[in-house]
Amino acid sequence: MKTTTLILGCGDIGIGLGQRLKSVGQRVVGVRRNVQALADSGLEAAAADLTDPATLTALPDADVLVYVASADRFEEEAYRAAYAEGLRAVLDEFGARKKAPRRVFFVSSTSVYPQQAGEEVDEASPAEPTGFAGTLIREAEQALFDHALPGTAVRFSGIYGPGRDRLIRQVSEGRIAPESPAMYSNRIHRDDCVGVLAHLVERELGGEEVEALYLASDCEPAPLHEVMSWLAKQLKVEATEIIQSPLRRRASKRCSNARLLASGYAFRYPSYREGYLQVLREGGFLSEKA
Repeated sequence: MKTTTLILGCGDIGIGLGQRLKSVGQRVVGVRRNVQALADSGLEAAAADLTDPATLTALPDADVLVYVASADRFEEEAYRAAYAEGLRAVLDEFGARKKAPRRVFFVSSTSVYPQQAGEEVDEASPAEPTGFAGTLIREAEQALFDHALPGTAVRFSGIYGPGRDRLIRQVSEGRIAPESPAMYSNRIHRDDCVGVLAHLVERELGGEEVEALYLASDCEPAPLHEVMSWLAKQLKVEATEIIQSPLRRRASKRCSNARLLASGYAFRYPSYREGYLQVLREGGFLSEKA
């Protein structure tokens, strides 16, 4: 029997996930306020405002929910609506249904970790954020963990990929992070975000064990200076300006993906080198200098 996955907040990553799941025979419904954005995706679309519980009642039942909504601006009220309030509304709606989902996946963030001295963090590390963004995302996680529906939070580190090329553009302008003190950064390619979520959904539907929490970051945390220096070499540019605060909203830590690897996931882009090379090539950044 065909299973149904509902992707709530179906943007770039959600569309990629939906297409992956559809290709293996699942029914996939993408949910967002503006369904016209899904017109060319090949996915079934349903309109709903996740901040308005009344609009959720018309959504179909599903075997799996993937909540991948994001705030539309970096403001406290936007984060509260997109994460804490939106996820609670979804949990209340689907938890009360006769046919409840088997599992709810919530796309979270490593911004919930406050560590800033280069410590290694994993799923057991303290997650006590101080900023409003991390605090509200962590609040949403806890709402999921406390709910009767089985739930899994997936903490993604910095997402990059085609169209997410801010670091490349900074380097192309001759800007680079300082070498000292070392500021560790963590990242995951957009295609691996899709891959991780598909992997976990397929494990759930296949009756395999799925943990309540995964940290999803590539296999090589690295000082930001090292990453930007490597990019400068590929772009054949020289650094002319040191960026004093390149990670204003983030902290220096090293994210461990050991639990995710143990579940059987294999990264398509295990380090920044493979991942950024793909972005450089696809984005045409190397065309004039190659």
